[in-house]
Amino acid sequence: MDWRRNNSLKNFFFTCEKCAFTGRLYVENFLEKKIAKALGISHERLERAIRRRGVKFYKSIRPALLFKKDLMHIESGTVVYITDDKLEIIRGFPKIRRTLILSPTIEKHFKDKVAVEEKMNGYNVRIASVDSKIIALTRGGYLCPFTTRKVQEFMDLERFFKDNPNFVICGEMLGTANPYVSHYYPEIGKLGFRIFDVREKTTNRPLPIKEKRKLLKDYDLPMVRLLGTFPVEKAAEKIKKIVKRLGEEGREGVVIKDPQMELPPIKYTASQAHANEIKYAFNYPFDFGRAFFFSRVIREGFQAYEMKESEDELRERAHRLGEAIIYPMVKTIKEIAEGGVAHEDTTINVSSRKEAMEFIKHLHALGVSATILEYKDGKAVIRRFHQATTDRTKNFLEGGLY
Repeated sequence: MDWRRNNSLKNFFFTCEKCAFTGRLYVENFLEKKIAKALGISHERLERAIRRRGVKFYKSIRPALLFKKDLMHIESGTVVYITDDKLEIIRGFPKIRRTLILSPTIEKHFKDKVAVEEKMNGYNVRIASVDSKIIALTRGGYLCPFTTRKVQEFMDLERFFKDNPNFVICGEMLGTANPYVSHYYPEIGKLGFRIFDVREKTTNRPLPIKEKRKLLKDYDLPMVRLLGTFPVEKAAEKIKKIVKRLGEEGREGVVIKDPQMELPPIKYTASQAHANEIKYAFNYPFDFGRAFFFSRVIREGFQAYEMKESEDELRERAHRLGEAIIYPMVKTIKEIAEGGVAHEDTTINVSSRKEAMEFIKHLHALGVSATILEYKDGKAVIRRFHQATTDRTKNFLEGGLY
């Protein structure tokens, strides 16, 4: 198939890789009945979503449909692989909503008890077996070659997927050598993985907490910490103490779950995590939307209120927030004023320069401007450019109006 052309469920443009012959194939009802039925949506809606580019054809290990946006009950990031004998559906990871106030939200949202698991600062990955190949998908549904290799170095996944081919492992890639989100955890070091959910492929149904943790323990697979199970009426006070401690330890926060996973989970994060995200983003202020900054400031206000902080504690929070805004932004402005560009460098461990180039191509597919700055002895320095920040900052320094 020619992936550069406007394919649909009926019209397929193709180019022969050997002789470069091009043509078009029109097939009535070729995929529409199969895919629409498997997903539980009408083929008209699917065809319309493809025309509007909310769903696109994607060349991966197999031809696939990638959902870039939600479509009815189908989550963005869903990928439908078209194999020789069947469709393989990897549903997108559902958005987890956030609470700004623990009490009374927990009592309103949950039933009798809540399970509290640690929320770790990395990037969301789904691991599955498709056509007997283990793959790792990013939140957007793209196959990441770097992550696919690394997770199989950390974990023995062959046995798990041989016994459980219809499950998807959902987890967080972590560590200081993480090419997406770099954060230090003493138990992780440079690179590691922690699992927070196991879900069914086609239905996206998650396993209950106890069942999930027993299954992962049986296969010796690493999971996020379970920080406790509490009655709903006592959970808010318990979680406040847990989150405060996590923040002081430089960790992110918690995900609050129904033990049976019948209700959607909610997340709650520490003040230090908000400040760290703001600090990172203000290095590249014009590459992040205003909503990114505003939402984190709002979280701080509600959290400070609920924690009933003293004047000293409130002042400390205000200082932390202010420094996270001003220091990185001024640093970036100075660098650009001196002729530099807004960028960030990450070192990844790879077996060859070719492997590093595969990761660069993956970043380009995501719309990220990046290059290999240096490669030596299995280490590749990847430089990512934040062009909007560079261009707009230059414009303002040269007299442009805001």
